[in-house]
Amino acid sequence: MNKMKRSAQVALCGMIAALCMLMMFLTGLVPFATYAVPALAGVLMIAVVVESNAKWALLVYIAVSIMSIFITPDREASMMFIAFFGHYPILKLFLERIKPRVLEYVLKIVCFNVCIVAAYLVIIFVFQVPDILTEMGSFGRYSVLVLLAMGNVVFLIYDFATTKLISAYIGWFRPKILRRFK
Repeated sequence: MNKMKRSAQVALCGMIAALCMLMMFLTGLVPFATYAVPALAGVLMIAVVVESNAKWALLVYIAVSIMSIFITPDREASMMFIAFFGHYPILKLFLERIKPRVLEYVLKIVCFNVCIVAAYLVIIFVFQVPDILTEMGSFGRYSVLVLLAMGNVVFLIYDFATTKLISAYIGWFRPKILRRFK
């Protein structure tokens, strides 16, 4: 990892936090972006993890999480960032050190499921939005389990894509673009 000066770390963290907040604010303009925008905002955290470290990334995550509670128009999108997408790039750094690979993926899937279920419990009971359960309506009584299973498949795709983005960031973006700013 590249050692950055403290002023550069603060500037990077501030810019990433601002971009994350801009994206989270956009959830009010694009109604179907409840899951995609928090996922993209979480991907921005990769730059902080790579350029600084997990501690700085955790600070950005906490700052964006607190601000998104008050600023993000879509409460569900805010909870998706707070509960999973905001901290997953940080957690991914540690989970990918686990051997064997099977255990790594089991822990990733368990983490995803615990975080998503906790997020929806908060949405339903803290934010008082019970309509989420009634929206399933005619989809059936197993709809929550089906959606969670589909979410797991999408999560595995997201994890794979995030790994590829990290590789592209380290292998292409840093040497080609960031070297100009040093």
